Amino acid sequence: MTGYFKRQLADYVEYHRDPRNCAMHVFGILFLFLAAVLPLSLWRLDTLGGGITAASIMVLPVLIYWCFLDAGIGAAIVGVAVALLSTAGVIVNYASAAGVWAISAVFILLGVGFQLVGHRVFERRQPALVDNPAHLLLGPMFVMAKLFIALGYRRNLATIINPAPPLHGPSVSSEDRQGKQLPRS
Repeated sequence: MTGYFKRQLADYVEYHRDPRNCAMHVFGILFLFLAAVLPLSLWRLDTLGGGITAASIMVLPVLIYWCFLDAGIGAAIVGVAVALLSTAGVIVNYASAAGVWAISAVFILLGVGFQLVGHRVFERRQPALVDNPAHLLLGPMFVMAKLFIALGYRRNLATIINPAPPLHGPSVSSEDRQGKQLPRS
C-alpha cells in the first residue's frame, strides 16, 4: 500500500462515514462502471485475436493504477472488472446499439442517483469528488477495502477506514471529582 493511497483513503473516508452511504456507493459504482464500459463494448478489435473490445483496452490503465495503489485490493477489483466486462459483453450481444446506449443512460442515472442519495440524504454533504476529482477513481478502492475489512482481512486498512472513536467520555464535573461515585457503563 502506497503512502499516497493511505493519504487519499483517509481523506475519502471523511466523506463516507455513514454505512448507508457506503452501501449506496456499492450499487452506484457498479452501475457507473457498467455505464462507462457498455458503449465501449460495442467496438470489437478483431485484429488482436478477437474477444477484445475497446472497453477492455480503455479500463486497463485504471486497473493498473489501482494495482499500483494497493496490489491486493487492485487484484480484487480486476476480478470484479472482468465480471462486469463480461456482463457488458452479454448485454451487447443481446441488445441493439440503440439499446446499449439506452441501458447506459439508465445506468448513469441509477449510479449518480445512488451516489447523490448517499451523500445528500445520509451524509448531508457534497460528494468527495467535488472537492478532489481524484476521488472519482478512489471509490472502487474504498468499497473493496471495506469488503476486505468486513471479511477480516487487511486490518491495516481498518485503522484508516474505521478509526477508533475519540476518547470523549462524559464530562466530569467538580462534584464528581470530589468523591461521588461515577456510574459505570
